[in-house]
Order: sequence, then C-alpha cells, then structure tokens
Amino acid sequence: MLNDTTTKNPERVLLVGLYGHDVHKAIVAEHIEELKRLTDTAGGNTVLEVLQNRDQPDVATYIGKGKLNELARLVSENSIDLVVFDDELTPTQVRNIQNATKAKVIDRSGLILDIFALRAKTAAAKTQVELAQLQYLLPRLTRAWTHLSRQKGGIGTKGPGETQIETDRQMIGRRISLLKEKLSKLEKQRITQRKGRDGMTRLALVGYTNAGKSTLLNALTQTKVLAENRLFATLDSTVRRHQVGNQEILISDTVGFIRKLPHHLIDSFKSTLDEIRESDVLLHLVDASSPQADDYIEVVNETLRELGIETKPVVLVFNKVDLIDDPSRIKALQTDYPDAVWISAEQRIGLNRLEEEILNVILKDFVDKYYEISVKDYKAVSFIFDNAEIHDQKFVDDKICLHFRIHKKDLGVLNRMLKYRQNGVKDSHEISG
Repeated sequence: MLNDTTTKNPERVLLVGLYGHDVHKAIVAEHIEELKRLTDTAGGNTVLEVLQNRDQPDVATYIGKGKLNELARLVSENSIDLVVFDDELTPTQVRNIQNATKAKVIDRSGLILDIFALRAKTAAAKTQVELAQLQYLLPRLTRAWTHLSRQKGGIGTKGPGETQIETDRQMIGRRISLLKEKLSKLEKQRITQRKGRDGMTRLALVGYTNAGKSTLLNALTQTKVLAENRLFATLDSTVRRHQVGNQEILISDTVGFIRKLPHHLIDSFKSTLDEIRESDVLLHLVDASSPQADDYIEVVNETLRELGIETKPVVLVFNKVDLIDDPSRIKALQTDYPDAVWISAEQRIGLNRLEEEILNVILKDFVDKYYEISVKDYKAVSFIFDNAEIHDQKFVDDKICLHFRIHKKDLGVLNRMLKYRQNGVKDSHEISG
C-alpha cells in the first residue's frame, strides 16, 4: 500500500530515454510509454518525457553535459521530484545527475524493484525483493536522498530503502548473507511441497507482464487469484489443480516478464522461476490487443532462453481478442502464428479450444506400456499405480501384468527403478492409443 503522501500528492516524475543510430526513436518512445505505466503502478505522476538523440551514453552524465543542464532547468521549472531513466545507470551517472538536478534519480531497474517492494505480500516475496534491492543499491550507496526520504518517502524508498541509504556497506553485506540463508531455508520447504505433486503434469503460465495470466488461471480453475489490469499484479507463484479431459494437472501462475528485467530480480526470484523450470508445458500468454505483441513474444522467448528452458513444449495463446477492433490485425497475427490459440480469459471465449490444445500437448508425452513385473518389485509396482493410468492388471504366477499409460519422464524413473534391461522385465512393444 502506498503511503499517504504518495497517494494524496503523487510524486511529479520526469522520464528520460536515449535513441540513436542503433535504436530508433519510435521504439524508444514505446519504451517510455511502458516506463510511464510502470511509474503509474509505483504511484507516481509523469509530468514530462525527454528523449535525447545520442548514439552512445555519456560515461559521466548518460545524456551529455548540455542536455543535463537542460534537464536541471526542467526539473526546477516543473517542480520535479523524481527523474527516471529508461536504461540502467552507473553509480557515477546517478551521482552526477543528482548533483545537477537536486532531484532523486533512478533507472528502470530501480523503478521495477520499487514496484516489486510495493507488490510483495508473502514472506518469501518480501525476502526476495529486499535481497534484490540490497544487491542493486549496494554499489549506489549515497546520502544524497536522505533529506528527501525523511520528508516524504516516495518512489525508490519503499521496502528497505531508507535503511539502505543510511547503512554502511558492511551492514548491508551481512544483511544480504542473512537473506540468502533465509531464502535457502524457504527453498528447502518448497522442494518438500513440490514432492507432493510428483506424478502430475505441470503447466506454467508465462508471458509479458499484464498479459492476463492470473485472469486465465481464475477462468480455468474457477478460483479467485488476484487479477488486476496493472503491471506486476502477481509476484508469488500460485499453483492450482485443474482437470483437462481425463488428466489432472497443476497450473502455476508466475511473475510476468518485462524488457530489461533486472538480473538481480531473476536471481532473487529463483524459487518463483523454478515453477517454470520444473514445468512440463509452458502456456505462453500474449496480449493480442497490444501493438507491441510481437516484441512481447520476443522478450519472453529471450528470457526463457536466459533461463535455459526454451526447449519445453509451448502453447502460444493470444489473449484479449475481444479488445481488437481491426479484423486485419487478427488476420496478420494468425498468418504469423498459425498454431496459436485465440481466447479472451475475461469473457471466457475460446477456453474449450485451449483445453483441447493443452490436452493434445500433454498426451504427446504419454505412452502406453505393458509390463510383467515380479511381485518382489513392490516399489516399482507402487510407483506405477501412483503415477500411471492403469488400463488392466492381472497376476500370473509370481508376476503382476500391467497395461498402463505413463508420462515419458515417469517411465524413465520406472525403468531406472527396475534396472530395466538387467532385471529382465518383460515389456511388450509400445501400444498405440
């Protein structure tokens, strides 16, 4: 919850972006528009936007001395409280810009971290956010904001912000160590919890922030996970059971991706992202109504590559089709993405078709097998009954004959338990259907 001063009198914010030979002005303008939405989510009021034409950032001031003087004038004339840069700044650049403008200065990473501090609700999320903030702010320690923080707080000072500014590096280092230890303990608890889900197909919802993942989870599972039309409404992963055809699956709602996502956040939110890493199928949700849909898809794909999980089966889903007024827009996307599924989670349009596609993808990884197993291998037999769909069973002498359908990954576990070829387990060829 935002503090009273931010709610009643939101900070006046100036946004800054850099374009040049490598980055077209129109693209930077789109990034600034997103930065404006991020600022709104953090509780700020964007008053001005400044775009600077410069091929390379200035080492000392990012935008150059002349532009910095102009920026200082705009800050003074418009009573700007906070200047937000779309790209990450070095500690030296932050210090020089603050000295020139006499205003708080943060970059996109700092703004996203601030939003995460605002959104964190559970102990795990709060711990992850604080760790990310401390790691981000450690090289940027300065007392330049102290008087501003004491007066009214605001964007960039949520969570442990004020403490960080007033604490020396040694104390922050100890705090980082404690937080990492705490997260390690929480991770062990989550591993224990996840063991209880073994044998079930796991599906993870991924997508650019505000694509509608939480709304889709609610629509599919008839639950009431928080779903807002704001960036980063979901930080903690939420897991729900759902029946698709004759398959019971687990669906995980995860934190949304965004361009220039701070690496500190990726590292700190490892536990949340593990829901994606350990999933069997990814449901990649895209806001079809956004003009930047193609860019959003690429950002998500790039993030998945960074996480090393780009090879998982993916169902591409275009959401919010009810918000598209131009039929040619849908036709163009359908041409570029012919295998995608089209839905409106809010209006419950296309959900049956989506579930059919999910089931088709899941069943591709299942095989029918017929095993004759010694009754002495009771652990293997128990594993089959726990993790497979039994079609038929009968006892012949000292063997149990089982016809079952099982996921390929579980079949691998079963075969290792039986030491498959060495133990002479009798297996028919794979049975179709």
